[in-house]
This record gives sequence, C-alpha cells and structure tokens, in this order.
Amino acid sequence: MEQTLHMLLYRAFHAQRGELRPSLNRLGLGTGQPRILGYLVRDGAASQKELADYSEVDPSAISRMLESMQKGGFITRKSSENDKRSGVVDITELGRKAYAEWRNDCDIVEERMLKGFNDEEKAELMSLLKRVYTNLKHTEKTEDEDCLKEIIEEGSRRIDERGGH
Repeated sequence: MEQTLHMLLYRAFHAQRGELRPSLNRLGLGTGQPRILGYLVRDGAASQKELADYSEVDPSAISRMLESMQKGGFITRKSSENDKRSGVVDITELGRKAYAEWRNDCDIVEERMLKGFNDEEKAELMSLLKRVYTNLKHTEKTEDEDCLKEIIEEGSRRIDERGGH
C-alpha cells in the first residue's frame, strides 16, 4: 500500500464510506443528505441558502438534494412568510428517525475505525484532521474534501459531547 499522506487519507476515507454506504441505502438517503438532516436536527428549520452554505455545495445541487429528500418524506419545504422566493426547509419525524439511525451506524463504524486508540490519541487525531481541513478549506473543494469535512465535524462533535473523550 502506498504510504503517502494523500493515499492514506484517501484509502481511510473510502474504507469508511464503503462501510457506511449500506446504511445510506437501507435508510433511503443519498450522499450528503445525513449532513442536511443533522443540521436541521441541531439548528431547526433553515433556508435552502443556509443549507447550501453549510454543506458547501452550489444552490442547484442542494435543490436537487432537497427535492429527493422531500420525495422520500425526510423533509418539508414551505414558502417563507418574509420572502416568497425563498423557502424554509424543516425535518419530518421520518427524517429525525433516519438521522438517529445514521448516527448510530456512524458510531459503530467509528468504534471500529478507532479500535486500539486511547482517548489521548483520538483527541490528537481529531486535532490533526481539523488542522488538515483548515489548511485545505480555502482551496477548490472536491467531493472527497466535503466528505472529509463531514467526518471531521461529526467526530469533533462526538468528542465534545463525551467531554473530550
């Protein structure tokens, strides 16, 4: 196996993604959609622009994603009372349930990924990955970088929730 940082990150990302793909399929979600559900669970209803900015994807891509999620029953979209051209996106009970199952599946995969790491090593890895992301975030984004960002944000959130563990 090639031992460059680029290839190690690439292989780790794709191994993790491969482990979670069956979960996406089982839940009826597409790539990037759990991130949207997570945002709505944590922050409440949002505009399409807010979701596009958070996801760092262009508005047309988020529009297609939201259309699919609405058809699947995971979200609702309504016209904004203040601006009829803008809509408000909210999560449904089905979306909340799917996100909870997704988080559980992510926790199981994370447990496997970090097997043998002590708490200090986990925290150090998170810190280093945050720095890598910060160094890259002002460059042109690729799908892989967006997914890496999601992995880092979710891992960091879980460490914070566990009190640094």
